[in-house]
Amino acid sequence: MAALKRFRVLATSMVALLAVACGSSGGSGDETQAGPATLRFSWWGNAERAELMQKAIDLFQSKNPEIKVTPSFQEFEAYWQKMATETAGGNAPDVLQMDFAYIREYSDRNALYDLKKQDGKNLELGDLLEGLKGAGEIDGKLYGVPTGGNTWGYIYDPALFAQAGVAEPKEGWTWDDYRATLKTIADKTGVSGGGNYVGSYYNLELQLRQEGGLLYTEDGKLGFDKARLKEFMAEGKALADGKTVLPIEKGVQIKPAFALEQKLVAGDLGWDNFMSRYAKANPGLKLGPVPTDKAGTSGQYLKPSMLLSVSQKTEHPAAAAKLVSFMVNDPEVGKIFGANRGLPPTNAQRAAAQLEGPLAAVAAYEDDLKDKFGKTPPAPPKGAGTLEQAFIRITEELQYGRISVDEAVDQFFTEAEETLGS
Repeated sequence: MAALKRFRVLATSMVALLAVACGSSGGSGDETQAGPATLRFSWWGNAERAELMQKAIDLFQSKNPEIKVTPSFQEFEAYWQKMATETAGGNAPDVLQMDFAYIREYSDRNALYDLKKQDGKNLELGDLLEGLKGAGEIDGKLYGVPTGGNTWGYIYDPALFAQAGVAEPKEGWTWDDYRATLKTIADKTGVSGGGNYVGSYYNLELQLRQEGGLLYTEDGKLGFDKARLKEFMAEGKALADGKTVLPIEKGVQIKPAFALEQKLVAGDLGWDNFMSRYAKANPGLKLGPVPTDKAGTSGQYLKPSMLLSVSQKTEHPAAAAKLVSFMVNDPEVGKIFGANRGLPPTNAQRAAAQLEGPLAAVAAYEDDLKDKFGKTPPAPPKGAGTLEQAFIRITEELQYGRISVDEAVDQFFTEAEETLGS
């Protein structure tokens, strides 16, 4: 996880340095005819994903013989380095895998094609899960279509709850309940009640959304003030000082491993799709409701695990849109990938994916929430990845006791002003 975040920082820097060379003109191809065409298609991932992707590409080409697809993939860091270079040189692939953290940065540089031009023609969006509709849309234009989704949830070990004699989390438990439960578990079992609560600004985002706010506003500014951040950091510092959550020294040592995998904590807030990884080492884990002080308001939403975008420079926008549509709608593609790209984004693909075990539990968890999800937040502003890293670094210093809560808040806002221009 830590390595992944460092990659994002590097990628953002590369794009900022190189993408300024991007031209602003679009492709010259026919925007209504989908073939014949040869498309370059790039994504990040390992050899397993490449094998699955090739099966999906072969299936697409068998059903669309007039369109040839030339695949390319790299690991995450190398992928974004290559995308920055190719985009700056006006040679981006026709279809590219996109991260939600970067979509605004690429769209702001006019590097992505507006897929709304293909909606209802070569692109079908009607079967997307309700919570994913509109994800990838910026300023009224559609720059990416989700290939999967996940939500922030609470993953816990019921055996440790039972050992401590505390009730398992249920709908409506509050943040006070959460903190008290974690403390009781830590005191009675010797296992940390939770993970690095204050080290993730997605926990802050969850609380802000429960209050009707946002982490980032539509215009790319911070959605909270110093007083609100101070409240959040003070809560997290109190949990750390009270030895309720995993000590920062141990948390840093196990990176990039996960505390739930190593049974070092009783539960943790995080993306629900990690359940499948955790459960391999700790098969008794469950998914539960997140704490909230606003009854009936969880603050949760479906976040695109990744998206597919089309280059503004493509000569074949219609064919590219057809490939994107196939990858998110075709049931057989859903069966091929399962949850490799996150839980499938459309009803048809989820039905065909044949999810089992922990992944079936995640799908059921999200299905129970489908009528309660809030709107997906605006795409993060340019520099959000860098700012997330600053948040992690500053909160680590806070938990080590090297800086005070007030100093941590001031440092973060200083970096936010430099990064976001706010």
